[in-house]
Amino acid sequence: MARTVTLFTGQWADLPLEELAKKAGEWGYEGLELACWGDHLDAAQGAKSPEYCKEKKGQLAKCGLKCWAISHHLAGQLVLDNIDERHNEFAPKELADKPEEMRQWAIETMKDSARTAKNMGVEVVTGFTGSSIWHLLYSFPPVSQQQVQAGFDLFAERWNPILDVFGECGVKFAMEVHPTEIAYDLITAERALEALGGREEFGFNFDPSHFQWQGVDPVKFIETFPERIYHVHMKDCAVTLDGRTGILGSHLDFGQPGRGWDFRSLGRGEVDFEEIIRALNRIGYKGPLSVEWEDSGMDREHGAEEACEFVRSIDFQPSSIAFAAAFEEE
Repeated sequence: MARTVTLFTGQWADLPLEELAKKAGEWGYEGLELACWGDHLDAAQGAKSPEYCKEKKGQLAKCGLKCWAISHHLAGQLVLDNIDERHNEFAPKELADKPEEMRQWAIETMKDSARTAKNMGVEVVTGFTGSSIWHLLYSFPPVSQQQVQAGFDLFAERWNPILDVFGECGVKFAMEVHPTEIAYDLITAERALEALGGREEFGFNFDPSHFQWQGVDPVKFIETFPERIYHVHMKDCAVTLDGRTGILGSHLDFGQPGRGWDFRSLGRGEVDFEEIIRALNRIGYKGPLSVEWEDSGMDREHGAEEACEFVRSIDFQPSSIAFAAAFEEE
């Protein structure tokens, strides 16, 4: 049987979970990767109330759905970022413009996400880490390696206590390697693992779209971290450089003309999902393929249904026998 196909609910938090679950079931999904915002999942409630988690699973079951992972991306961003007004929507309203209070809330709610996952009966929380050194990316004015190392040291200092709770709960944290995070490509992902001493609670939520536009081969990432791919997002993108557009996006919103790249509905961009499925088969990944749907130029309900069909069409099991064995005589 091929892998389960789920829908990440982060981009659908404007819809009540009951409404979204009904739609997702009708579109053909087998489950939801529940985001801890909107009314989809509350990490504080889930951490202290197994009954609350049971009710959430019951909501999904009514629509023929299950849950294999939960997400706490927005709170995770606050743990390590240099917080400003952009982050106010990521925390409770009463904490707006109070950076350190927002950060302390984020640290505690990330711990609660592990407890919620345990009560939900799932083994993975996906999310972001934030980064205190992303703004140093271009290295001008010149950035010393001591400054960069200090960023990775701070990452370990703030995230190790969170990961201790994940370990106590028997849950893995799958960081989405992504621009603005402490790890945004293959080399920085290696460095993040090194900063944490390679602890098993920390791995990756593989999303090929974030590598594609950077010019990094997504398959190389899978091959480099075969034991650390804890979850998979299915998302596509297209690079649209034409001599005028720039790869850094030119401070233009997603979907706006003039950007050098953009996200696309699955199968309508440039990501080679055939090779990704083959690579996932080689490493023995058996978890869900979770659609993170983003395409500013397409109706999202049409796109989500189409994306589910695309993932089913592209996924396949590895062969259970060697090709030459079919020609051997008994």
